[in-house]
Amino acid sequence: MYARRKGKARSKRPQVAAVWVGYSPEEVEKLVVKLAKDGLQAALIGLVLRDQYGIPLVKPVTKKTISQILTENQMRPKIPEDMFNLLKKAVKLHAHLGLNKRDAHGKRGLELLESKIRRLTKYYVSTGRLPEGWTYKAETAKLIVEKGA
Repeated sequence: MYARRKGKARSKRPQVAAVWVGYSPEEVEKLVVKLAKDGLQAALIGLVLRDQYGIPLVKPVTKKTISQILTENQMRPKIPEDMFNLLKKAVKLHAHLGLNKRDAHGKRGLELLESKIRRLTKYYVSTGRLPEGWTYKAETAKLIVEKGA
C-alpha cells in the first residue's frame, strides 16, 4: 500500500489512468486555473486536486501537465516554483545568520543552498525559463520573496 523511501511512508503513484475520475478534461483544466487564481503553486494544485477532488494525476485526464495548463492560460509564474522555494529558504537562512553569526553549520548550509540556486539558474537560463543574464543575489532574492513573484 505504501512505498518506503528514505524511511518515510508515502502513497504510491497510480500506474494507469484513473478510470474512476468523474471529471472531463475541460473541468479539470478549469479547476487548475481556479486554484492558480487563488494563489496556489503547481505542486499544491496537484495536492488539492488529489485530496479534495479525487483526481490522482492531471496528465492522464487532460493529456497536459499542470504547468502546461498554466502556460496556456498565461498564469505561469515568472520564476519557477522550485527556484522560488529555494530563494525563500535562502532568505530565511540569511535572516537567521544575521541573528546567529557564529552558526557555522548554518553558514555551510547557506553556501550549499546558494550553490544549488546558481546551478539551477544556469539550467533555467539555458532553457529560457529565466531571462538571459539573470543572476542570484541575496538582496534581489529578498525582494523577489517579499513581492511573492
